[in-house]
Amino acid sequence: MKIEDFMLTCPSKKFLGIECFGCGAQRAIVMVFEGRFSEAFHLFPAVYTLLIFWGMVGVSFIDKKRKYGNTLLLAAVINVIIMIISYYYKYFHLGSY
Repeated sequence: MKIEDFMLTCPSKKFLGIECFGCGAQRAIVMVFEGRFSEAFHLFPAVYTLLIFWGMVGVSFIDKKRKYGNTLLLAAVINVIIMIISYYYKYFHLGSY
């Protein structure tokens, strides 16, 4: 059994045939843990900022003394910007639409 057998399918891609902004994130995270760093970035450019974001979320649950709200909001905005730019680049510049 492989980890890929447990990955969720994208409803947008499954029902509409169009990839969403997060398509490829699961596979990219698996690639990072397999040590395939360059391939992960090419598949989903926001993979590293996404991992940093989730790491910060984890730290915010452990460290209750500090306030992480503004930092998490900034990290989320950065992720969304990277996802939108990479989506635009993939579909309109590379012609994958």
